[in-house]
Amino acid sequence: MTSRSARPPAEPAIPRWLRLVLKCDRAGSSWYIGTGFFFAPVLVLVSPWPELTTALWIFIAVAGLWLGLLGVAMATGLAIVLRTGADIPEDYWRSIIDYPRVAA
Repeated sequence: MTSRSARPPAEPAIPRWLRLVLKCDRAGSSWYIGTGFFFAPVLVLVSPWPELTTALWIFIAVAGLWLGLLGVAMATGLAIVLRTGADIPEDYWRSIIDYPRVAA
């Protein structure tokens, strides 16, 4: 019977794509909220033209769907990290939201 030594990984088991998904979700959410202030008056102005109004609503819906898919991908990536029992370091989160690194 051989015993395996359980060595902690050098780096947490964070999927490479998770950083991109988190950054895209952050940027997309801010754009979605920001353009909401733009789209409200635009929808009022184009309401006499139903085709244009429909096109704008389709654009809004597709952007919302994209953010929803990013949310699912983000939840999947974070669940993968949680299943490994790893802890995401503070520097990882700070790099996503553009905070300076913490000096030790």
